[in-house]
Amino acid sequence: MCTVMAIGCSSQSGDGGKAGSGKTTVTITYRDDGIGEKGVLYKWIKEVASTFPDKSIEIKPTPIQASEGDYFAKIALALKSKDTAPDIVTEDTFILNSDAAAGYLEPLDERLKGWEDWSNGSFIEAMKKGVTASDGKVYGVPYNTDSRGLWYNKELFKKAGLPEDWKPKTWDEVLDAARAIKAKEPDVVPIWMNMGKATGEATSMQTYEMLLYGTGERLYDDASGKWITKSQGIDDALSFIETVSKEKLGPPLSKVLNGQAGNTATREYLPKGKLAISLDGSWIPGNYLDGGAAPWPEYKDVLGFAPMPTSKGQAPGSITLAGGWALSIPSNAKHKDAAWAFIKYALNKENTAKLVIASGNITVRADVSKDPAYTKMPFNEIATDYLKNAEFRPAQDKYPEVSTQIQTMVESVATGTPPADAASKYAQDVSRIVGADHTMEK
Repeated sequence: MCTVMAIGCSSQSGDGGKAGSGKTTVTITYRDDGIGEKGVLYKWIKEVASTFPDKSIEIKPTPIQASEGDYFAKIALALKSKDTAPDIVTEDTFILNSDAAAGYLEPLDERLKGWEDWSNGSFIEAMKKGVTASDGKVYGVPYNTDSRGLWYNKELFKKAGLPEDWKPKTWDEVLDAARAIKAKEPDVVPIWMNMGKATGEATSMQTYEMLLYGTGERLYDDASGKWITKSQGIDDALSFIETVSKEKLGPPLSKVLNGQAGNTATREYLPKGKLAISLDGSWIPGNYLDGGAAPWPEYKDVLGFAPMPTSKGQAPGSITLAGGWALSIPSNAKHKDAAWAFIKYALNKENTAKLVIASGNITVRADVSKDPAYTKMPFNEIATDYLKNAEFRPAQDKYPEVSTQIQTMVESVATGTPPADAASKYAQDVSRIVGADHTMEK
């Protein structure tokens, strides 16, 4: 296994990237969240590499062990140089536009023209938007997508006198359920949301944007091309976070403000019955499968996955943010042709199905969505249905910098700063980043 310090891990034998065996070594970098060779991506890469027809190419996983927030910074650093850039990099679609604008990624449009899978309807057309940058070019091939909602423990709900088939209609109903859990089960965390800078984009997307978009407000106004820095929606989203914090409906700050908060909630608190509600993503069950990070055969009977309601139940009634990941080729990659050959093979129908089934993610391929092995996965149908009301993060190269300010704002409210003060600081910081003439108030 490569360490964080060995990001590129390409052969440095001085023979043009040929390993000692005469093979071309193609490195593929992804985030290792601490479980190493037990990780789904690591095992999938090794399996696909073992069946890759071109035996003159050796595929080498080169993970970066980091929290989600740190991964993107480390990747940006690696992509800047030919000495450290991998041949293939996993890109969260939220950062792809920014990395493309910085010149870190290779456009794939010419290569895609010769790939039948891309043009014959195998990929869901809407999912191609996530890998298309603001310049109109494609910079990656998506391998999964996701939706978000409220995971909840049916057994704890039953003990607290709450419905096991829970479908809250408003934010107040979510908070009331958390209060009921707190009253009846004092040793259980009522609700867990990512609320710290250390959990990075998970805090921005799974917490703040799920709330903000649930008010009907957005981060960015497409019509004017401006970032919204003051609105009732911002106030309402921060007030929800403040309520959870003030009423102690969430986990202790020591648990929620560190980089492993998401794993603690998913792999420890939920399976052990110590958490009632978790605002999180559709991939959660991947942890509970055989060979997952926290095997839990009973999860499909114990857990429910409720839609996140809009703030007051206004249309469309529920909200989800959709994201996903892609395989991209860095501009500084040494072996671009070999990397592309592997990407096409790795993301064909059969291999994509293996990955999304093992990880619990939603597929971006229409043909995989009909695969019986995929459709029988618990919660897949529900998670896919939530996509009908899906919203996406702004495809703007400044978004990652704005997202960092969102994380700071959310953490400050969680730790006691009044929402109005946190929102004011956010407005100042965003204006500094994008320019005051690119901001607006509502």
